[in-house]
Amino acid sequence: MGELVIEHVSPNEAPLSLLLLADPSERQLKSYLHRGIIYIAKCLERVIGVYVLLETRPNTMEIMNIAVSEKEQGKGIGKQLLQHAIITAKEQNMHTLEIGTGNSSVSQLALYQKCGFRIFSIDFDYFSKHYEEEIMENGIVCRDMIRLTMDL
Repeated sequence: MGELVIEHVSPNEAPLSLLLLADPSERQLKSYLHRGIIYIAKCLERVIGVYVLLETRPNTMEIMNIAVSEKEQGKGIGKQLLQHAIITAKEQNMHTLEIGTGNSSVSQLALYQKCGFRIFSIDFDYFSKHYEEEIMENGIVCRDMIRLTMDL
């Protein structure tokens, strides 16, 4: 694999197919995409990862979406994107960085905690209320949003 390059892009350049891997609702995506800061990860000029940062409160940003193409998962790219997001939030003078994931997203939950995030709340029935289609992952129905935080 070649060198990974992470660069800022406009909402119009955001790789929708990748973003939909992490958030299967195009309606939800469109609710935050144009308000967020979008970064893509490229390797040999191919877009293989993406994340969206959004200021949600004073001095607080949330990683609204983070995704790596299925073929490239398990190679440390998600970790590099998370580390880039942490640095970016610090550069924006944020004090807190948050991220949410589904109760069924077992590997993502492990990765976020390995990178220093801590669970601070559970938004029960979040996915049941906000998504038309049932989400099934790892043989588990995705119902609840696990919210994690990190002090910067």
